[in-house]
Amino acid sequence: MQKLPTILLRKGKDESLKRFHPWVFSGAIRQVEGKIQEGDLVCVQDENRRFLGIGHYAAGSIAVRILSFLNAAIDEDWWIAKLTKAWELRLSEGLLKEGYNNMFRLIHAEGDGLPGLIVDYYDGVVVIQAHSLGMYKALDDISAALRSVLGVQLKGIYNKSSESLSKIKVTTENGWLSNLSVEPGPCFENGLNFKIDWIGGQKTGFFLDQRDNRLLLSKYCKGKSVLNTFCYTGGFSVFALQGGATLVHSLDSSAPALELTEENVNINGFANERHGIIRADAIEYLKSPDLQYDIVVLDPPAFAKRLDARHAAVQAYKRLNYRGILAVKPGGYLFSFSCSQVVDNDLFRHTVRAAAIEAGRDVQLLHCLRQGADHPVSLFHPEGEYLKGVVLKVY
Repeated sequence: MQKLPTILLRKGKDESLKRFHPWVFSGAIRQVEGKIQEGDLVCVQDENRRFLGIGHYAAGSIAVRILSFLNAAIDEDWWIAKLTKAWELRLSEGLLKEGYNNMFRLIHAEGDGLPGLIVDYYDGVVVIQAHSLGMYKALDDISAALRSVLGVQLKGIYNKSSESLSKIKVTTENGWLSNLSVEPGPCFENGLNFKIDWIGGQKTGFFLDQRDNRLLLSKYCKGKSVLNTFCYTGGFSVFALQGGATLVHSLDSSAPALELTEENVNINGFANERHGIIRADAIEYLKSPDLQYDIVVLDPPAFAKRLDARHAAVQAYKRLNYRGILAVKPGGYLFSFSCSQVVDNDLFRHTVRAAAIEAGRDVQLLHCLRQGADHPVSLFHPEGEYLKGVVLKVY
């Protein structure tokens, strides 16, 4: 067994680990034994030196992210076992079907027992985002495990960690880890084709977490007019057109995103006269008088990434949903989402309800939505359920 630096916890600070929550906060630490640097593997013990877990050490508020609650070596076999479990889960969910689905999240951090690591799969190209120095230091091990588990399915490995690591003041460059520079073939989601820009796009290139919700939207769209705000590369727009919408407006403030939206509309063969793009700020556009759509989609970026920003975020969500509700024709629908982790389901629904009251509209809640199964949530880490949404019938 590898000899690791030891972190001893204060008395009574081990309860969350006994419930398999994977975070150790800095205030819980009583003592550090051995030389330790950020990103190192450490052994965590209680005040009586009983083993609790092995994880990556960090200098921030979350001091240790637990990788294993068993006293096991974090070696090649361990990484392969973790990747195999994640890969088999996605296959069992039917997320790799030729010509229908071939892009999905392969590793979802704590949800797959690998806190600090995101891996997305695009037709054999995997894009990695390390959100901790520990995972960044383990990129060679992660890459080797990916090659072992995916075999011939793997075309290339791209590291896109520079932005995520810059938030913890680690400087690195994005680039290929597999000494390859490849393009995936057509990337499909539920039978529709999308162009993915993992190098220049947001996150890893596509918001994979909305797969199921985009498909649900398509079932409401026949004969309807749709406004897709914060459209990014047009995922909801393409599914609305596939569902038979007579008019879809895709709105975003980013010109490159709108260009890619138009390309995704075109490669799926939808008539241009049914689709229009609007480059504008969403809230400002929604202030326009006499806006009336059968369906309005509100899928903004995270308004709050830290607890101290939650109040301002709630007010922003309320203003956005107020405007969105007013833009829905009587008898129409609002699809509204939040991806702010610090705004939980209850608070989000309360905020949408407050917006409906202010708008003076009668609404019914039809669906409560979340991220797809390729973004699993550990029952011991409820914070992983970051995406929440509602479908409202608006009268």
